Amino acid sequence: MTKPKTLRDRIILYLQDRSIARASEFRQIGITGTALSRAVAAGDIIRISRGLYQLPDADIETSQALAEVSKRIPKGTICLTSALAFHGLTDQMPRQVWVAIGSKDRKSRMSYPPIKYVRFQQPYLSNGIKTYKVSGIDVPIYSIAKTLADAFRNPKLVDKSVAIESLRTALEDRKITAGEMAKEARENGAWNQIRPYLEALTSNG
Repeated sequence: MTKPKTLRDRIILYLQDRSIARASEFRQIGITGTALSRAVAAGDIIRISRGLYQLPDADIETSQALAEVSKRIPKGTICLTSALAFHGLTDQMPRQVWVAIGSKDRKSRMSYPPIKYVRFQQPYLSNGIKTYKVSGIDVPIYSIAKTLADAFRNPKLVDKSVAIESLRTALEDRKITAGEMAKEARENGAWNQIRPYLEALTSNG
């Protein structure tokens, strides 16, 4: 395979492989901020937010916002409504990306995409995290069962009707079993809230 000869070629090739990239990643492969600025000025790449770049013709999709957030908030985990939407459990498309962070974690100063921060205490913060490939980026997102447990545990953040319908969808589409849901609910403080709905949806009557 022919190696890219110019900085421009290297920048474009790197973004073709990853969809989006941070300035710090480029520095690690020997591409300076000056080179990136020149590539932006030439129209070869675009700067979508501070220190974050992509190709001009990159496919824009809802999930790309999740990848961008993951780049800028490495300690954050996609949660609640954004996680429900990612897992295909709700038709509601959140206008903000919902991100769980720790009680003492700092919020990132990013203008795009808009962020809805939720502070989780342990063990809820670290339980049930899975990594999914989104727009070429590894993005931490809570699992289906953990997300549902969080939704039922936080009725002020997720409407109960949305949580119930998401649970119904997950069970009917066989994305989770009743046993998996019960286990996750018990481990994440949501068993009392979710139990009557889980029993109703899985009863034979």
